[in-house]
Amino acid sequence: MSESKVLLANADVAGIESLAVYERHGGYRALKKGITQMTAAEVAQAVLDSGLRGRGGAGFPTGRKWSFLPNDGRPRILVCNADEGEPGTFKDHYLIHRLPHLLVEGMILSAYAIGAPRAFIYLRGEFLQGYELLEQAMAEATAAGYLGEHILGTDYALDLQLYRGAGAYICGEETALLDSLEGRRGIPRMKPPFPATAGLYGLPTVVNNVETLCAVVPIVEHGGAWFKSMGTEKSPGTKIYSMSGSLQRPGNYEFEMGVKLSDLIEAAGGLLPGRSFKAVVPGGASAAYLTGEHIDIAMDYDTLAQSGTMLGSGGVIVLDDSVCIVSFTRRAMEFFRHESCGKCTPCREGTLWMDQVLSRLELGQGTEADLNLLLDLSDNIAGRTFCAFGDAAVAMVASSVRLFRQEYVDHFTHQGCPLLRERVG
Repeated sequence: MSESKVLLANADVAGIESLAVYERHGGYRALKKGITQMTAAEVAQAVLDSGLRGRGGAGFPTGRKWSFLPNDGRPRILVCNADEGEPGTFKDHYLIHRLPHLLVEGMILSAYAIGAPRAFIYLRGEFLQGYELLEQAMAEATAAGYLGEHILGTDYALDLQLYRGAGAYICGEETALLDSLEGRRGIPRMKPPFPATAGLYGLPTVVNNVETLCAVVPIVEHGGAWFKSMGTEKSPGTKIYSMSGSLQRPGNYEFEMGVKLSDLIEAAGGLLPGRSFKAVVPGGASAAYLTGEHIDIAMDYDTLAQSGTMLGSGGVIVLDDSVCIVSFTRRAMEFFRHESCGKCTPCREGTLWMDQVLSRLELGQGTEADLNLLLDLSDNIAGRTFCAFGDAAVAMVASSVRLFRQEYVDHFTHQGCPLLRERVG
């Protein structure tokens, strides 16, 4: 099965990050259509008709999210979540590096659609090159009349600002991101109120992911029905899958939603020579494991949810038979323990406890009771925290115990990792 490149159609074009080359390949054509030939309501309707679902992880319909903004006369704000801290996900980073003008164009069209005079790009602090590329793209767009006052000669104006975060995973959660953007420590807010009614500076705010905003560009250019003709009925369009792990050609691949996992693995060159498939984490480290019986599963939001995991942000981590599940899971938990903001007791204390138990198991010093304890801790963290961080932190752990329990048992039976012993000889 071949790729269906929409967002990445021009990603390999030399110099595409510059305005001149971007325009030669159709850049800002959608903006001209949307701003000069369509009303804001028509642009918003096209996105609603497309069925576009948020590509940041939750998969909520974008057009519906925009429709929640109240018509109470207050100014609206659009925020781009470009934090991308999910282990295994690197698509937004790639889009910014290769196609910064695509994001800028998507931001302008989306802000126009929701009637926002101000917009912000919240960029992960470590993405220094991405910051410089976006700065350049915004300056070029302003000079060309695509951004700023009287865009393309119309009455619409947009003040777009670029903000660098400090590299906190929790700021991928939209309300924590908004607190950080306001200059405070990034900690999730109590909801309600939701950002749509009381977001940045207490104003009606929409927070969308990089890939989501980029997708608005081809939707406006070709129409909502065109976008909806691809993918599945409930998960329309294309999706960028970040393929990593035990693959010969890891990278970003764009396919229609619903592509089989086996086709994604084939596109990424297949498994490393001599290895066999063991497991996959289909949506970044926040997702539960799937095993070989799911090798042909459809990679869309609903199918993966029905299988007890999630598509999330599309970070597909493929593991072969040389990978120790116990060690891999422990490293993921170490990450979540470190990144917990500490606001919720179940998350703050639970991730620390789980990391300690997993470390003990990895060293072969655990017991059957530890496995039951991990499941018990998972049940007492998931669904009991201010944000989805708790659910994300325990998904991989709980599924690893249920699907690979024998591997844990082998660790404390052999007082260490059997796979490591084989490699050492």
